[in-house]
Amino acid sequence: MRIAASLITLATCAVLTAEKRAKPTVSPLEEYLAHARQSSATTAGDSAPGSLWHPGAPLADPARDVKAGQVDELVTILVTERASAAAKGTTKSTRKSNAEHSVGALFGATQAAGRLANLAALSGSSDLDGQGATTRDTVLTTTLSARVVEVLPNGYLVVEGSKETMVNAERQWVTVRGVVRPYDIAPGNVVRSDRLAQLEVRINGKGVVGDAVRRPFFLYRLLMGLLPF
Repeated sequence: MRIAASLITLATCAVLTAEKRAKPTVSPLEEYLAHARQSSATTAGDSAPGSLWHPGAPLADPARDVKAGQVDELVTILVTERASAAAKGTTKSTRKSNAEHSVGALFGATQAAGRLANLAALSGSSDLDGQGATTRDTVLTTTLSARVVEVLPNGYLVVEGSKETMVNAERQWVTVRGVVRPYDIAPGNVVRSDRLAQLEVRINGKGVVGDAVRRPFFLYRLLMGLLPF
């Protein structure tokens, strides 16, 4: 019993060490931002020290509209995302084999008797019939205000916003992040989520429903992997 407990403890420590050493993954949006910053050869010039004029000021461009275009300005995002996926597979395989060996003559005797008459007889068969199907449908509809966190050298806007709701002791967070072109923003300072490039949508919840559907803790997963039943 002590040996089994020691093995479980060592395996748990190994799992924790592997999780700590795991390198963080870089999202596609982070890769796009890094590429956009490096590939740009021209950037907007800063104003001279003490100057009253700044190229990024709201009144610097008289022809500019009231849509979001500078850092810390707000834009409303209409999130309407739906993802559907279906897959179906069928596998069927049948195989049969049969082999017989006998002795017709042995050392001059034309008829072998006894056990040598039928030396060996082999037969085998295998049959595989499998079917699988999976279907998934996800729908997300919400509205939230996002903040312009960065203006890329090509003029595109990096927007990021979060929304928190709490209903019946169930708390939910929705975070949206992506890149949008200024001319894709509607006159009401509203942009649809399908206009955002490198869109990242994260939904996290905490409460009764979140506790029921969350992933089991690592010790439970470890025991399920070790136990044969």
